[in-house]
Amino acid sequence: MAHLELCAPCVFALEAVVSREIKALGFVVNKVEDGRVYFLSDEYGIARANLWLRTADRVLLKIGEFYATSFEELFENTKSLPWDEWIPKEGSFPAAKASSVRSKLFSTSDIQSIVKKAVVEKLKEKYRINWFSECGASYPIHIFVFKDKVTIYLDTSGVSLHKRGYREIGSPAPIRETLAAALVSLTPWKEGRLLIDPFCGSGTIPIEAALKGLNIAPGLKRSFVSEKWFRIPEKLWDRARQEAQDSIKYDNDIRIQGYDIDDKVIKIARSNAKKAGVEDYIHFQQRDVRDFSSKEKYGFIVTNPPYGERLEDIKTVEQLYKDMGKVFSTLDTWSFYILTAHDGFERYFGRKADKKRKLYNGMMKTDLYQYFGPKPPKKDTID
Repeated sequence: MAHLELCAPCVFALEAVVSREIKALGFVVNKVEDGRVYFLSDEYGIARANLWLRTADRVLLKIGEFYATSFEELFENTKSLPWDEWIPKEGSFPAAKASSVRSKLFSTSDIQSIVKKAVVEKLKEKYRINWFSECGASYPIHIFVFKDKVTIYLDTSGVSLHKRGYREIGSPAPIRETLAAALVSLTPWKEGRLLIDPFCGSGTIPIEAALKGLNIAPGLKRSFVSEKWFRIPEKLWDRARQEAQDSIKYDNDIRIQGYDIDDKVIKIARSNAKKAGVEDYIHFQQRDVRDFSSKEKYGFIVTNPPYGERLEDIKTVEQLYKDMGKVFSTLDTWSFYILTAHDGFERYFGRKADKKRKLYNGMMKTDLYQYFGPKPPKKDTID
């Protein structure tokens, strides 16, 4: 199998989390840039990365890289790339996405058009035909131009990796599955320890925690565009899925709870957890955060409370943060990981975070406020 360079785009500030995941899968990380982690693998690695990566947006196959300051350079350099090694003559190859930052070539629609024409010309020469039906498997092309350096990829995922297949319906302003998984990964939570989301909405954080805790590959219940590529035979996908199936640890002591004030979204959360196959590992309940209490020691709260994005909501949200501060102050051995876009969170919560980490929830800049509780005594931990 070929030695390939793959790229895992991700939310800014999650590069270290994505790198850890990639290394844990046994791949070699060879470069990290803002919002992109590059690693080396082969065709089997494409299948495994798509199935297993929890916090990356997709898996891209790097086809080539060059500098271009004119459309002629873009055309000629694109045409010189080995497109026929991947795209068969019946393949569909849309120039699906282009972005340009601080470059002379800035019109993304023109960039897409030129790249498409260049690929057509290359394949015309190779297959000795003048017209392509594009009725076969899809090979979406992504183009990224930064400071005149053009990097061209084939998208092996298709639909973004945050779409696991379990969340068909959601509550208002849901957190993406990839970000929810990242929040859990940024904590030292493990089996045997209690994890609670008191603003669980449609259940994304508890579900992602359960998938991680049971070692369930997040892509196991969905399909990927590269499953139909001739370069990645069906037997490789079957092997990767079987490996993922065999890796599930259903006997792990998973203790997760999700609460929300809205009974309707709790019903949605239960339905989503069932679709994800983790309904037996999460206790969902309608409950106001102000009524929260626990006799448990050394638990984790991982949550994405309301931000107060609309002006009329801000006072309500600030009062909510004050109430959270009072309720959580009784949990002096717990750890809290709270994601919000409200700059004054610590002031209303009544306590300065031990650590603050910038993250993006969609296009919105947020902060993850981290409050570290003490480690439990050795006898209470599960190795």
